Amino acid sequence: MLTPEQCVLILLAAGRSVRFGDVDKLQQDFLGKPLAFHVVTALEAMPFKARLAVCSGSDLDFASRGYRVIHNDDPGDGMSGSVKLGVAAAREIGCEAVVIALADMPRVTATHIYRLLEAAAGRDAVIASSNGVHPTPPAVFGADQFEALLTLEGDEGARAMVRAGRHVIAPEAELLDVDRPEDLARLRSLR
Repeated sequence: MLTPEQCVLILLAAGRSVRFGDVDKLQQDFLGKPLAFHVVTALEAMPFKARLAVCSGSDLDFASRGYRVIHNDDPGDGMSGSVKLGVAAAREIGCEAVVIALADMPRVTATHIYRLLEAAAGRDAVIASSNGVHPTPPAVFGADQFEALLTLEGDEGARAMVRAGRHVIAPEAELLDVDRPEDLARLRSLR
């Protein structure tokens, strides 16, 4: 079992949002605040060793919410580029594991992250979320997985590692990923 104090939280917020249109989906209003700040708020009481937000063009002020902001100059490199930037920074800080979460998953809860950490047996852990059918972030990667994460390429991110890892089930609505305007409409209907 890992504790938050042993982990660095990496919030991925550098996507190009091409499926959403010409607006920054992370700034879209959901229940009176930007979409991206819901996961930030949900995890703010967890005592992580450090918090990193990998961003590209967003105007959201993650630094004021306790995050060290890492700018991804090439978001076209896909999710793997953001993962590598976050993991490299986490490795410099020194940690037993990273928790990788997506800024466009506003219903993720601290309870679920604690369940992921409880399932992590050590430095070689790969623990991902699942709706019971498909594995997805958020995910925990032990420090022995950092080298593999640093070799990722393209928009697949750590998808193959996540598929091969252990999965912790969460309700599908909690793992809703907002990629398109219709996803945001569905999210708003779930209130």
